[in-house]
Amino acid sequence: MTALAVDPTVRPRPARMWRTVLRLHRAALIGWAVLVAAVSGALLWAYGPGASAARADWQRRCTAHGCDWSSAISLYHTAYTAAEAMIGWVPYLVAAWAGAVLARELERGTTRLAWTQGVSPTRWLATTLALPAVLVTAGSTVMVLLHRLLFDAHKVPMSWNWWNDETFTANGTLAVVYPLLGFAVGALAGQLQRHTLTAAGLAIAVMGLARTTLAFARPYLWPWATSTGADYETPRNVLYGEGGAVTSTGAHIADPMCRDSTACLKAHDVTGFYSEYHPASHFWPLQLVETGITLALTALVLAAAFTLLRRRTA
Repeated sequence: MTALAVDPTVRPRPARMWRTVLRLHRAALIGWAVLVAAVSGALLWAYGPGASAARADWQRRCTAHGCDWSSAISLYHTAYTAAEAMIGWVPYLVAAWAGAVLARELERGTTRLAWTQGVSPTRWLATTLALPAVLVTAGSTVMVLLHRLLFDAHKVPMSWNWWNDETFTANGTLAVVYPLLGFAVGALAGQLQRHTLTAAGLAIAVMGLARTTLAFARPYLWPWATSTGADYETPRNVLYGEGGAVTSTGAHIADPMCRDSTACLKAHDVTGFYSEYHPASHFWPLQLVETGITLALTALVLAAAFTLLRRRTA
């Protein structure tokens, strides 16, 4: 029997990790495609026939003295709020998925098999996260664009406030970068807790803490607009901040609660009142500053995840 000659100068072709990722996680990717299709369909329906039916009922049933909501108006509003809720839950779903998948692979030891076939631990983690991240980013971008389309074309005078947390997130770049933070958090949680459920739970908890902290800090990420006058006067549909009294020197003090007492106002040297607020024009400055913070946080968490992996596989 003649042995086959092997050219020592020919290096083995590296495994195509992206195909492996698609094959292993096709169920999750199909689920993601279904979610994007469902949310997009709901938003398109609300933008088209849903808005037309709600607008017609609003003009017919609602007056200056009140409004009796019809099923068409309720469905229109429900489609909008349900789509927002699903967009808001995407970062948690991503964090749980990433944490559970990485913990499962590390717990079962299947990663070491990949590492013995010419795939380094760093490349394994990067490919495992990168391909789903690209697909999630693409789907999130589609949902954000459709949400903005519906929000901007709002034809029924209902209170859709730009500063509401769900609307603020779904209406801009935060809905795209928060899932990226979810991938990073899941990658770190999956290595810290090598059990599927505990890793997923830890990832969700950390993601919740991050989003809550950023939402609390959001109003302070951009300078407030200020209005002064004889009373607390601000434009409509604004995010309110602090308010108080203004003295004759222009100083801002706490409201002494004098109401209409001229003597009380004079005793406290109050000449008017001020209000701090964010108008609708502050949407993009606030959105972009928070987006930048989220991306920086994502980079830090990813760096920690890769550093931990390299140390454990050195």
